[in-house]
Amino acid sequence: MRFEIMRLDDRNGTAVESTVVDASAVDKIVQQAAAIGQRIYIRPAD
Repeated sequence: MRFEIMRLDDRNGTAVESTVVDASAVDKIVQQAAAIGQRIYIRPAD
């Protein structure tokens, strides 16, 4: 399964970057974002 991960702007919450990754990469990206306090939005990719 593939997921789209969008990095969100800290001020207004709009997506500033989007990446589609395999399910195996999601955990690593979430851990990295959590470590630096970055906001992300994850949804299944088409």
